[in-house]
Amino acid sequence: MDVLNDIVDTFQLKGALYFRTDFTPPWAIAVPAYQTAARFHLVVQGRFYVTLSSGASVELNAGDMILIPAGAKHTISSTPHEQAAPLENVLEEAGYDGNGVFTLGDGDPTASVQLICGHFTFRAGADHPLLRALPEYLLVSSSVRAKYTWLDEVLRLIVRQIFAEPENSAATVTRLSEVVFIETLRACTDQSPKLALIIGALKGRQIGEALLLMHERLDEQWTLEKLATNIGMSRSRFAEQFREAVGCGPMTYLTDWRIQKAINLLTASQLNVQQIAAKTGYQSPAAFTRAFSQKIGCSPKEYRRLDSATVH
Repeated sequence: MDVLNDIVDTFQLKGALYFRTDFTPPWAIAVPAYQTAARFHLVVQGRFYVTLSSGASVELNAGDMILIPAGAKHTISSTPHEQAAPLENVLEEAGYDGNGVFTLGDGDPTASVQLICGHFTFRAGADHPLLRALPEYLLVSSSVRAKYTWLDEVLRLIVRQIFAEPENSAATVTRLSEVVFIETLRACTDQSPKLALIIGALKGRQIGEALLLMHERLDEQWTLEKLATNIGMSRSRFAEQFREAVGCGPMTYLTDWRIQKAINLLTASQLNVQQIAAKTGYQSPAAFTRAFSQKIGCSPKEYRRLDSATVH
């Protein structure tokens, strides 16, 4: 098991492309906040600016991609100071119904700015030190793409697919964009010290082994001493190094991850509470219900009922 893949699978990561552009300056679009999403903008041709909610402005050129985590609002524009139109208004005026990949602009292939824009969504309540470690934005520049050839190839494939077969590209590009999210985290660790620590921990020999044990054998009755023994460390040193890298103690991480895994099973499977309790390491449904209620604020059954009512 790859721990990073397990994390994004449990959070039900889904990629979606909502438009590509053929823009000639001046132009500006205000992208609203979207709590359970991470937005991205990939520059195919030309140059544009992203102004973040902090007020910081980032210039992007052909080949660059920016990922904006946590659904933060921002503006994309031809210059940093253009008056921006709300994205909802732009899409409504263009007649976009939310299906497929839509082209904003006049469709001129020689337009000075061509972008591919989309987002990644997570299920409600997704929480992990990895997500909390993400900075205001991650920038995949041409130098990053040159170093991480797998990420570069996927981005090139997305561009080719969208511009060659726009009417048939949505499903394929959606799957590819999910790969982009994972690979961007791996490629941009130098842009966030916290992210670097966690990605380093995932790849590290001992802390990485401990994380893998917890993710692969979640139903086991782990203790701090048992985990430390399995990876060949003393109890105290393991706890200290784990906290430094991940941001919380091993047993806190394990408890939180069990709840996250339980939420995923409640929303994406037909398993009953007793089965979910066993799969996530609880010795009884009652113990699972107590832990879940304490963390989430309602029982597992109530959570499933509320989620079902929201979906339907």
